[in-house]
Amino acid sequence: MTILVTGATGTVGRHVTEQLVQRGAAVRALTRNPDRARTILPDGVEIAAGDLMRTETLQDALRGVEAMFLIVSSDEPQADLNTDPRVVAMAREAGVKRVVVLVGFEEGPVEEAVRESGMEWTLVKPVEFMANVLSDWGPSIREEGVVRELNGNAPSARVHEGDIAAVAVEALLGDGHHGKSYVLTGPEVLTRMEAVRAIAAGIGKDIRFEELTEDEARQRWREQGYDEESIDFFVQMAFQPPEVGHTVLPTVEQVLGRPARTLTEWAAEHKHLLL
Repeated sequence: MTILVTGATGTVGRHVTEQLVQRGAAVRALTRNPDRARTILPDGVEIAAGDLMRTETLQDALRGVEAMFLIVSSDEPQADLNTDPRVVAMAREAGVKRVVVLVGFEEGPVEEAVRESGMEWTLVKPVEFMANVLSDWGPSIREEGVVRELNGNAPSARVHEGDIAAVAVEALLGDGHHGKSYVLTGPEVLTRMEAVRAIAAGIGKDIRFEELTEDEARQRWREQGYDEESIDFFVQMAFQPPEVGHTVLPTVEQVLGRPARTLTEWAAEHKHLLL
């Protein structure tokens, strides 16, 4: 069985690709940058050039595929992606029998198309990625040993991106996952201040937490190029995060038969990127 992994060089897609290869699956990786993909994906992965926003580029990539890991938006910084829902119909017509979708902030037309497609489907709905630490806090941790954030008491049940991928791989290779919508969290709720302490423990380095005022946070986001609507959303998430994002669920352990990994474990794994 050939499995097509879209977003194969992304935060989750890379883990999906690697874990499928470890399980002995035949993997075809869809990417907009084949040269980059060849440098970071495991040997034996077939590389297919294509763009989920341009369906005319996908026919060759879908040929002979029986299962697909589908992303609807990019988890890579500054990577523009808004998957065309027509991809779902193309996959069905090409003979794809099973699809696992990595859902973004909320469901949209791609997920609706998948539910109505007649294919076996599973939706994977992670809360905040632990990997966001690298882009959000990594530079200041490395350079200054500090994290600056609005509302240090904001809670999150961050989830390890490798655990997200492992659930997706189980749904791609195993039975009993059709029609399931898996909300994935880590094993604990941590405030931002507690998260910083967990990371410090994982990498063996003291890290200070400095709380920003709302004015300071807004100005920083403006300097980073965000518009006012986005900034208002960030402020809302800091003070009124959705309950689903800080409610621990046992889904990872139920699907994988092992506990979800902690933020301290994640930090220890990524120590070389944070020191």
